[in-house]
Amino acid sequence: MSKKSLTIALAGNPNSGKTTIFNNITGTRQKVGNWPGVTVEKKEGIVQRHGYQLKIIDLPGTYSLTPFSVEEIVARDFVLDARPDVVIDIIDASNLERSLYLATQLREIDCKVLFALNMADVARARGIKVDAKKLSELLDLPIVFTIGNKNEGIEELLKKAIELAESNIDISGKRRVRYNKDIENSISELQDFVEKNLEISIPYKTRWTIIKLLENDKIVRERVLQKMGDQGKNLIQQVQLHRELLADRLNDDPEIIMTDERYGFIAGIIKEVLATITKQRVDISRNIDLVLTNRFIGFPVFIFFIWAMFQLTFSLGAYPMEWLENSVSWLSISLDVILPDSLFKDLFINGVIAGVGSVIVFLPNILILFFCIALFEDTGYMSRAAFLMDRIMHLIGLHGKSFIPMLMGFGCSVPAIMATRTLESEKDRILTILITPFMSCSAKLPIYIVLTGTFFSAKAGNVIFCIYFAGITLAILTGRLFRSTLLRGVDAPFVMELPPYRVPMVKSLIIHMWDRSKMFLKKMGGVILIGSVVIWILSVFPRDIQYSRDYVAEINSVRSLYDTEIATADITERPYIHKKQDAAIAELETARKSEEVEKSYMGRIGKILAPVFAPLGIDWRGSVALLTGFVAKEIVVSTMGILYLAGDEGSGSLKNALLSSDMTPLSALAMMVFVLLYLPCIATVATIKQETNSYKWTLFSITYTTLLAWVAAFCVYQGGKIIGFS
Repeated sequence: MSKKSLTIALAGNPNSGKTTIFNNITGTRQKVGNWPGVTVEKKEGIVQRHGYQLKIIDLPGTYSLTPFSVEEIVARDFVLDARPDVVIDIIDASNLERSLYLATQLREIDCKVLFALNMADVARARGIKVDAKKLSELLDLPIVFTIGNKNEGIEELLKKAIELAESNIDISGKRRVRYNKDIENSISELQDFVEKNLEISIPYKTRWTIIKLLENDKIVRERVLQKMGDQGKNLIQQVQLHRELLADRLNDDPEIIMTDERYGFIAGIIKEVLATITKQRVDISRNIDLVLTNRFIGFPVFIFFIWAMFQLTFSLGAYPMEWLENSVSWLSISLDVILPDSLFKDLFINGVIAGVGSVIVFLPNILILFFCIALFEDTGYMSRAAFLMDRIMHLIGLHGKSFIPMLMGFGCSVPAIMATRTLESEKDRILTILITPFMSCSAKLPIYIVLTGTFFSAKAGNVIFCIYFAGITLAILTGRLFRSTLLRGVDAPFVMELPPYRVPMVKSLIIHMWDRSKMFLKKMGGVILIGSVVIWILSVFPRDIQYSRDYVAEINSVRSLYDTEIATADITERPYIHKKQDAAIAELETARKSEEVEKSYMGRIGKILAPVFAPLGIDWRGSVALLTGFVAKEIVVSTMGILYLAGDEGSGSLKNALLSSDMTPLSALAMMVFVLLYLPCIATVATIKQETNSYKWTLFSITYTTLLAWVAAFCVYQGGKIIGFS
């Protein structure tokens, strides 16, 4: 017998602990996608509880259901159109008044609503006592206390949700907001008009639809006209008459009056259910903020945290990275022995394993980076970072809120650019989109680790930190330039909510880390694998190459020469002579492979690009690797792994190959600066086009970033040579 299915939607304000509760319920059984027609992230999970299959939907965090933002529209449409069996409103018990506005709007929709008074421990610590029984009576709905980050009350919450879904209670709101006499009369008259004059039923609940029309809700107006045709026009005309009547009587727009009366309704509830216990208490968040947001020491602390994040990423990640390197090397050597010589063997070892293996070894570093970013978010420090950066961001005509997408850019530029839609001003959005690619995404980290680990091993963490810091600095300077020329405008006001500090759950941190890291792993089997195969094909074809030397004859000559020497040598000297023979043959093989790659299709492309990158100290192999980075930045490392002849020995030999090439610490630094600044990957370019809705800004972003990258790398390399740095 199949289990009965129920759909439960989680609604709530941002920072109410909604996502923590969602993660507690679903664990890793989550599916992440986008809501239809928009790029707002959609999370859902299916779990088995108490004999039911529960589909849990995590709605976007909103403060209301008034359709001012795409998140509010998505949340409201799901409740109205999908009609979940139960909506659980996650309420911050320590900020009850603010949370109840969304709650009253959910109550007006006449759906089955359950309140989860979350963060009850924070409320108690602040001396706040909520009478849940009284609140339940006043709003006529069930309430459960929860502490999301301690997983307390979650099972009871699900039991109550199932009971509510299976109950036959009348949800037509007896305990909803009652507006003043004039507004209620208009609602009643319009309800009578609908019942007596309209043959076609209106799309949603009658009272709620009329309230929205009186509030001049454009989306509801459009849907009424779309679904009801001429009868919808008649209804809109009647509503407009009542709007004009109410505006005349109340001396203000009906929507403003109705909002005020909702807050009045909330104020009455607060007086009934909320009590503040008078006691001496320590506000831990406020005391921490005295240090972390201090105008003098807050910024140095922020810089230290970022520096520590990269030190941890490189230092701690070095151990599992070495294990993976050894595993990839062992796999290459084993397959080299097992597989017979063929083109397929060359493809598999020198194409697939050399390409994908060169990148996958950086998975531990990526995991550590994403864990640190999740730690900043879950503790509440991310908002403090935006607050600290507000003064600096004002230098470029932006505010601290714009720094949050930039910080997200350390993970991936695609969701970071999507996050700019939370900015109200179009000029602010475009400016933030243009400078966000200067933040080094996680895909660039493997390139930095390869080059710093090879040429700056003792100071690799410091060099990576400087590269990231240079990106932030250039983003600010670019923003100042654009704000004073292309995107002139007045600074927008900035009000950033600083949520209380919370001790993050390890489970939640791991889920957030894994969600982001899955993108990296998906690229392993997708774009990086395909890219590696394409690079291999271009580097081994054509097959009929005219070599400058007869390598086969030279190898046979060396082998014959040493065989004669071994035959006449003393038995104790033979191992030494064998090593010399192997080294001489390996040198000729390397020279042959080098010429083979140089005369391949990839080599020909590299020779065309070489004059452009030569002033930066980057050879043709490095220039080809940079070109492939337009598809995905991770491919740069896999291309280097193939072109620098690292395939036979795994990722470990890439370091040796780079050291034996013409690359120097100075040219490696110039290459990292170029990678930091040049055009973003194709997915980011597509996102820039989508979010700006402009080919002009997209082409401008590509051109400007690439030109800036070339000039900056040129200055680093040529300037370094002038002052004697090599």
